[in-house]
Amino acid sequence: QARLVESGGGSVRAGDSLRLSCIVSGVNLAHACMAWRRQTQGQEREAVALIDAHGETTYADSVKGRFTISQGDTSATLYLQMDSLTPDDTAMYYCAVLRPCGGFTGSLVGVQFDYEGQGTQVTVSS
Repeated sequence: QARLVESGGGSVRAGDSLRLSCIVSGVNLAHACMAWRRQTQGQEREAVALIDAHGETTYADSVKGRFTISQGDTSATLYLQMDSLTPDDTAMYYCAVLRPCGGFTGSLVGVQFDYEGQGTQVTVSS
């Protein structure tokens, strides 16, 4: 049974940093892409960062240069380092897996994922 558990969310001030973590179990991560998505109330869920099976990363323009996606010693752990946070980053953040994936190129817009966690809330105040 697939299980994705996010942690690390919280309430911070603009300019602060947060590091989100996700532990994945019950999913074959070979040839998989892993990503972070976020959703604010009334908005569609959007992918903001993805790491493919080769370790290559893709970011949404809104977070490029501020967020860094990485994996732990095993591919079952996923991180999102978020720096220079702004109130616009306030959202529920979800860990997601797409497989099979392999190499990923192109835009994150509209990418459909196969597995997703329950999310962790990030709130940034001005």
